[in-house]
Amino acid sequence: MLIFGAGNLGLTALDLFQRNNVVVYGLLDDDKSLHGTEFGDVSVLGETDDDGFLKFVGQKCEAFVAIADGRVRKRLVKMLNERRKVQPVNAIHDTAVVSAMATLGHGNLIAARAVVNPYAEVGSHCIIQAGTIIESRAKVGDYVHLGTGCLINSGTVVEEGAFIGTGATIIAGVTIGKGARVGAGSVVVESVEAGATVFGNPAKKL
Repeated sequence: MLIFGAGNLGLTALDLFQRNNVVVYGLLDDDKSLHGTEFGDVSVLGETDDDGFLKFVGQKCEAFVAIADGRVRKRLVKMLNERRKVQPVNAIHDTAVVSAMATLGHGNLIAARAVVNPYAEVGSHCIIQAGTIIESRAKVGDYVHLGTGCLINSGTVVEEGAFIGTGATIIAGVTIGKGARVGAGSVVVESVEAGATVFGNPAKKL
């Protein structure tokens, strides 16, 4: 495995893969101050577009993109698709519970004690942080970030690129529009339009 990103999310992915007995070849990050840094026996090898390391992807190892910024994550996924003809793999913590009846795309990080219940649909390249619950028949689009301890209730739709802050609750049947942001601890009781930011209990538009 080669992990793209050596920040907090990269370390989460590193721990997750090692817990699943996956050999991590190294991490790549565009922050040159991190190059050469070691996390246990795994080093930050170089930049994310370094062909010297990219050539191994798809031949000798898989790739995972662990970047919190959705725009950067999307750019790196596109690069891997086009230059290496690969999709990043899913990274699922060994304590997470993912129903065999749920649907997952590619390149998702599902952290410790997260739950994805039957007939939930998760797109691709999402970040689902520790303790988050996605209830039955909820739909989560591509490049969504669900913060620690979120509750995504049944029948909820979270559209592409949305960000749900730590501990937020999305009430059943609500739609969170494309690119919308929900503040930490909010309780969302009505649908949120694309690109809007809401906060509070009940959540109101800022």
